[in-house]
Amino acid sequence: MTVYKPRIVDALLERKLLGKGAVLVEGAKWCGKTTTASRVAKSVLKLGETSVLRSSRQLAEMNPALLLRGETPRLIDEWQTIPALWDSVRSEVDDRSAMGQFVLTGSAVPVSSDEIEHTGTGRIGRLLMRPMSLWESGDSTGDISLGKLFDTPEEIYAENHLDIEQLAFLTCRGGWPQASMMDGDVALDQARDYYDAVVHYDIQRADGVERDPERVKLLMRSYARHQGAAVNYSVICADMQTNDNSSLNDDTVASYVKALKKIFVVEDMRAWNPNLRSKTAVRTSDTRYFTDPSIGVAALGIGPKDFLNDLNTFGLFFETTVVRDLRVFAEALDGELYHYRDKNGLECDAVLHRRNGTYGLIEIKLGGDGLIEEGAANLNALEEKIDTTKMKAPSFKMVLTGTGMYAYRRKDGVYVVPIGTLKV
Repeated sequence: MTVYKPRIVDALLERKLLGKGAVLVEGAKWCGKTTTASRVAKSVLKLGETSVLRSSRQLAEMNPALLLRGETPRLIDEWQTIPALWDSVRSEVDDRSAMGQFVLTGSAVPVSSDEIEHTGTGRIGRLLMRPMSLWESGDSTGDISLGKLFDTPEEIYAENHLDIEQLAFLTCRGGWPQASMMDGDVALDQARDYYDAVVHYDIQRADGVERDPERVKLLMRSYARHQGAAVNYSVICADMQTNDNSSLNDDTVASYVKALKKIFVVEDMRAWNPNLRSKTAVRTSDTRYFTDPSIGVAALGIGPKDFLNDLNTFGLFFETTVVRDLRVFAEALDGELYHYRDKNGLECDAVLHRRNGTYGLIEIKLGGDGLIEEGAANLNALEEKIDTTKMKAPSFKMVLTGTGMYAYRRKDGVYVVPIGTLKV
């Protein structure tokens, strides 16, 4: 019997269905879209099955609306295999004038805009689903609520049960639902299989352009080395050229990155622009991240033992783990994740800014008292720069760590929270 681990997006999907005629659930392959959508569906059309797809295509040529018949919400899985269904869903939603009629999911292979006539605005809502956070996979106790930190509690407390070896394994395993139910090397194999599929198949289908798998590997290795850094395409291009003697330029790199974004393999982070007391210039370059740290691990061909022998590299991948979790949580908190860097070198790894104007400042550190002090100093320095006559003061400042026994609030008001205790 398959065990379903509840997802944060469960509640978001149910809410979307109350306000839209249809909902499109997007995200990386293997992140659990179909399984999650199936739990709210009353009928299902599985276009991922060859026999079903073949007969459904024949029916769609005559009248695609016939494929939409069934108890609602009706799940159309792998809808992009019959692009005409998009316009049929939009039209059917208009005709029925009812909410919660359809859920569309796909394998993250996008449909060309010239294959659909209408965007679906107002009729079809969208949800971005990411791999599991540590809380969703059952690896965090969830004793500290990120949402409750916006109320600025005077005191917090929790015990962390994740040690550095477990954290190294979880970073390499990633947030893939299937892998979260496996142990050891079998669990680690899932990310490697995902990486192989991206390199050899998925990126080829992203926009119909044939791409060299070896060049894709070079790009993903460079991305893995520059996680959390605001590097431009020329830096990545230079990395690749050391092993690629053929013609290669920034435009080529940009096209490869764009394809990876289309299939939700990479998700860069935009810069945050607060109102500052001074005229300090804010660096606005995007910061590079994979959707899940395990993708970069697979790209470099490393594992948990490598992390334990190289804590600097581990720190980079741990940051991607935290960013993944914070993005999952931000979605539920009606917020978005940004980074901050200015010309003077002051930075903040993550800023969770909510639509209501509240925000939290977050520094990410693998562990150690010295790094926690450094993170807290950065947070306090940034808070001093913010012009609170023009925007709200931060709701909280937090150093989010990998190791450490406890979650607590420091005397300067900065929360220190191990990732193994955090939930939405």
